[in-house]
Amino acid sequence: MPDIKLGRLPDRSPVKVTISITPDLAGDLAAYADLYRDTYGKEEAIADLIPAILASFLESDRTFRKWRGSRSNA
Repeated sequence: MPDIKLGRLPDRSPVKVTISITPDLAGDLAAYADLYRDTYGKEEAIADLIPAILASFLESDRTFRKWRGSRSNA
């Protein structure tokens, strides 16, 4: 097998998740989508923004990252 720098890509198959949210959160997400559109000049559906919002949140949570790293090393 050839030795290349890029490792095998992880599974990128989408996983569908259905949730119910409060009206307040729905309003906040709609407002965030408006801010995104005003900032970048491109309208994105809320459903397309949610995965990026969640990923950003998890990436910025240092305690979660530390905990997750310690579990994968065990």
